[in-house]
Amino acid sequence: MPMFDIIAASAFGLESVVAGELRRLGYSELTVENGKVIFRGDESDIVKCSLWLRCAERILIKLASFKAKDFEELYQGALNIPWENMIPENGVMHVTGKSVKSDLYSVPDCQSIVKKAVIEAMRRRFHRSWFSEDGPLYKIEIALYKDIATITIDTSGAGLHKRGYRQDAGKAPLRETLAAGLVYLSRWTPERILADPMCGSGTIVIEAALMGRNIAPGLKRAFVSEDWPGNWKKLWDRYRAEANSAIKEVNLKIHASDIDRKTLRKAKDNAERAGVEEDIIFQKKPLEEFSSKKKKGCIITNPSYGERLGGEKEVIELYRKMGQVFSSLETWSFFILTSYRDFEKIYGKVSDKNRKLYNGKIKCRFYQYFGPM
Repeated sequence: MPMFDIIAASAFGLESVVAGELRRLGYSELTVENGKVIFRGDESDIVKCSLWLRCAERILIKLASFKAKDFEELYQGALNIPWENMIPENGVMHVTGKSVKSDLYSVPDCQSIVKKAVIEAMRRRFHRSWFSEDGPLYKIEIALYKDIATITIDTSGAGLHKRGYRQDAGKAPLRETLAAGLVYLSRWTPERILADPMCGSGTIVIEAALMGRNIAPGLKRAFVSEDWPGNWKKLWDRYRAEANSAIKEVNLKIHASDIDRKTLRKAKDNAERAGVEEDIIFQKKPLEEFSSKKKKGCIITNPSYGERLGGEKEVIELYRKMGQVFSSLETWSFFILTSYRDFEKIYGKVSDKNRKLYNGKIKCRFYQYFGPM
């Protein structure tokens, strides 16, 4: 099989978490950059990582990177890529683009130039001037940054955060990939109690249950590369079968509660679609009623903030209440994601550590309060 430079695209702030996932999957030579982790691999590595990476946003094949200060340089650089060896005669050649701090700032023009180069390369093999483009999809991206053009092909299709279990996410939803990242950063292990007393649509507890059961996050969704010709379908069938065999039967102690009955119903439905409904105890309960006699538990939560809750008064009241309720759990650890800048002041305690993360375009902080492990 041919070897590729593979990019595991990441939300800003989660690059090291994605790199850690890749190391656990057996990859050692990694290049970590803003928003991505790059490594070498073949088709089987693309399939394996697509199924198992919980925090990556997409898996891309990096085809070329070169200087492009004008359209001729862009065209020649794109033309040098052996497109005809990757895309079948009826392949759909869909080009997207972006440009930052580059002389070539017109993205539609750059897309057009790259598409022209791809078509010309296809002619080298198929000797025709027109292509039907009614077959499998090949999403090509031209990304320009400071006059350096990087061309990639997306192997994922829909973003990897779309696991297939969440149909109604609600307002300002927490991405599944970010929720998984929060669980990794909390150092939670399946032997410990985990709770989310403001669970919303249940994303955090569902991602934790998928981890605890060793269920591959991509097991129940489709990927665009499944339709590509060659060995792709056989590889997808093989790795899906292996992933099914790797699922564990364990006794998890995961609790989810919320004050809103409709929201809790959505969370239960999501857990059922994810196949982990039996691993999570759901309860309708207000935050102030949350308590536990268990030791060394772990709370991971994404409470409502400005984008979802409304006014400043409601935010302050909620965060002050959180500080009061959580202070009674002296041997627990707490991990709280919010975009509210004065969270620690209202909560009443400075975090042991905090980390800047992005939920989509919303800049947040992940406040970490470590109890005994």
